Amino acid sequence: MAEPESYRLTSGKYRAEIASTGAGLRMLEFDGSPMTETWDTGTKPPLSAGLVLAPWPNRVADGTFTFGGTEHQLEITEPSRNNASHGFVRRVDWTLVDRTQSRVEQSVEVGLHKGWPYQLTVTVVHELTEDGLVVTATATNTGGIDAPYGMGFHSFVRVGDVPLDECTLEFSAGTRLELDPVRNLPTGPSVETAGSDYDFTSPRLLKGVGLDTPFSAELPDEDGKARHYLRAPDGSATVLWTDREFDWVQVFVADPVNDQAYPERGRALAIEPMTCPPDAFNTGIDLLVLEPGESWTGSWGMEHRSV
Repeated sequence: MAEPESYRLTSGKYRAEIASTGAGLRMLEFDGSPMTETWDTGTKPPLSAGLVLAPWPNRVADGTFTFGGTEHQLEITEPSRNNASHGFVRRVDWTLVDRTQSRVEQSVEVGLHKGWPYQLTVTVVHELTEDGLVVTATATNTGGIDAPYGMGFHSFVRVGDVPLDECTLEFSAGTRLELDPVRNLPTGPSVETAGSDYDFTSPRLLKGVGLDTPFSAELPDEDGKARHYLRAPDGSATVLWTDREFDWVQVFVADPVNDQAYPERGRALAIEPMTCPPDAFNTGIDLLVLEPGESWTGSWGMEHRSV
């Protein structure tokens, strides 16, 4: 069996490596300084770091959902919470479509699975520019019936070797979805974050902060991108941006206290672009529906900012 590939990309001061397994963002650097958490080539990414989550991100409660009048039972892949988690494509090797020095395009057939009769092709392009990383995702319904769809990216961010607890977090989101802490499933409608412990519209020190929360109502800048900032004490920042197709972000702090330490880092931060929140197959919140032959495209990316 061939070893999974890892594609190296360069542009200006940016360097990245993209894995063929899960089309994972294995590493992103600016001028030699890490912007993401990483893992060894050929090993399982800790906490699904960098991987693509499709045809749904996060969780489907009990693995069941009804679509088009038919009830489906997915395989339970998170037995401790009785959920179907993160879709089908994060642990499979994707097909190389095209590659240059600064760009790699990979695709995968989602395939037919237990409880999943929908035929989809997903393509992801990772491209480095002078301004940073741009990730463009496309999903196409290649079957003969309407298909539900959602997507996410399990991206971890960091600012060089600065410990997370010395950094501040600022992100653009006006609402959050409350989750059951046992199963990580929605318990009600979205609530406003203003004035609460979940308000990060101004920079907040991350020391002692624990999060595993879906946020939405992102406020875009003039260019249409919503930006989220992880800043070091010297003011330098790793910025993750999303377009309006990725109108949700799951913010997750890996923490040894919860037996979820990131190897050799301890506490680490994931800002995960998502098209929909957890259990969207049941709630219908921002669920995409692709007709036969229809395609959907969305983009997100990361930038380095100096003082």
